[in-house]
Amino acid sequence: MIEYLPLKRITAMHADEIHEAVNRVIDGGWYLRGEATERFEAEYAHFIGTKYCVGVANGLDALTLILRAYIYNNVLQEGDEVIVPANTYIASILSITENRLKPVLVEPRLDTLQIDDSLIEQAITPRTRAIMIVHLYGRCAYTERIAAICQAHNLLLIEDNAQAHGCTAHSSQFMVHSSCAQPNYELYTKNCELKKTGSLGHAAAHSFYPGKNLGALGDAGAVTTDDDQLAATVRSIANYGSTRKYVFDYIGRNSRIDELQAAILSVKLKYLDEDNAHRRTIAAYYASCINHPAITIPGASGLSFLNILFTSQNVFHIFPVLCEQRDALQAYLAEQGVQTMIHYPIPPHKQACYADWHNLCLPVTERIHDQELSIPCHQAMTDAEVERVAEIINNFNT
Repeated sequence: MIEYLPLKRITAMHADEIHEAVNRVIDGGWYLRGEATERFEAEYAHFIGTKYCVGVANGLDALTLILRAYIYNNVLQEGDEVIVPANTYIASILSITENRLKPVLVEPRLDTLQIDDSLIEQAITPRTRAIMIVHLYGRCAYTERIAAICQAHNLLLIEDNAQAHGCTAHSSQFMVHSSCAQPNYELYTKNCELKKTGSLGHAAAHSFYPGKNLGALGDAGAVTTDDDQLAATVRSIANYGSTRKYVFDYIGRNSRIDELQAAILSVKLKYLDEDNAHRRTIAAYYASCINHPAITIPGASGLSFLNILFTSQNVFHIFPVLCEQRDALQAYLAEQGVQTMIHYPIPPHKQACYADWHNLCLPVTERIHDQELSIPCHQAMTDAEVERVAEIINNFNT
């Protein structure tokens, strides 16, 4: 059996260091808001390239707390609109509606599966205050056009970086913003500038769910930003709304990363770039060797895909293929001993919790959700497993 994501094998790659880190926390007797958390927050902020990292309980909380902090800081108010990709995981949208903000769904591009920046401007209204880009499947969603739109319309740029730890953007234009209550959109140009996703906008949310490229052994998340006020407000809201013990400035919640998860993440962070490089090697093999008329690898045509494979603009958290006979392909692969996943079988606008959206016509999103199948791609895969997956797929009989 070739497992889709064998977490036990992935953990075993650094088991001794993880056990040592966990034992240090246990023996130290301090399990929340201690040295391990401070160390990981500093390490991850440095890795991402931001001034601040605030550890929280999970990725959904990270997104929700960013928006809540902007409301408390009088940058957003209830009823404001946030543009978001229509094909994202539900957490992106839940964070918006939980804060009584209005999601505005924009279709993705079929070749990249990322938000279509050519459709964003027509979705902007007088109530639009932010764009939330989602680096879905581990691929960078940021474009210079999105940055220009944010500048032209004075919009916040928020990143959902739950699936793209270690991914970078290659651009001549990045946003530069100071710590302030209102966004400041000075743009600068620097040839071949590289920045990591999670540092491209005004704030970013990260998930360290066990299956992520940088995964904890339980739930964990973080917010990264350069904004002093936002970081302080997020940290306070996540600590019951308190900045001093028993003094509560906000109606907050309990959303904190624990010392065990922080210590484990510090170990795994050291190997993240190496792990991502192995994922890209796997992806390059799939892209060159999977050749089946019924199966499409999004973005595989043209030089642009090669650029992505051999740079760090895609960390391949998920390797998606599209197939009109998706269910038959999945059943066939299961029979051949290859586990797969579907990301995701039901788009957000068709979910029962958002019944008011059921009449929306989003054909690109619906096509992706009807055809997408994720095949194994992770840092513990052997060359033999990768070759076997490609061989089995090529032998699929439609």
